[in-house]
Amino acid sequence: MLTRSEWEAAQERALEYLDRAGVVMTAQERKQIEISDFGLSNLETFGVQTLTYFNTDRLCAKEIVLFPFQICPEHWHPRVGADPGKEETMRIRWGLVYLYIPGAGIDPLVKERIAHRKEYFSVGKEIVLRPGDQITLEPGTVHWFQAGPEGAVIDDYSSTSRDVLDQFTDPDIVRTTQIVD
Repeated sequence: MLTRSEWEAAQERALEYLDRAGVVMTAQERKQIEISDFGLSNLETFGVQTLTYFNTDRLCAKEIVLFPFQICPEHWHPRVGADPGKEETMRIRWGLVYLYIPGAGIDPLVKERIAHRKEYFSVGKEIVLRPGDQITLEPGTVHWFQAGPEGAVIDDYSSTSRDVLDQFTDPDIVRTTQIVD
């Protein structure tokens, strides 16, 4: 849950990151940045800021902004009916991103960064992504990611995005942020 002023401040801050990364936006797009605290009310630690350019019945393009050390919690994109789930390509535009996927346990130093919710993180194969690096995640791949010390901007391309249907390891996650006045 965020207050209206917290939501607006996060939108303004996200715009600063997008501008810093050289993202060109229309006036309307500048107003459309979604803020997600995942229902944990701790946006500085767990959250993402997203600008969706389009999301059709086949394709989606977004910018994902992460503030310094901000974490997108462990999740996966599940099958939806006959659709196998979202296939996602993340390409780093600006900053540093630590992506975690299956293949290893979580390093103890990494566990320190997620100490107060570490029981909800299970995958620990770390991939460090820098500007120009990209990776494609197959549908159903469990993953989580965290920005480096300056934050990050990620170009995110995928099949149809159904964010509200994403599955999270943490049972306390709520995908739609509540705003209170």
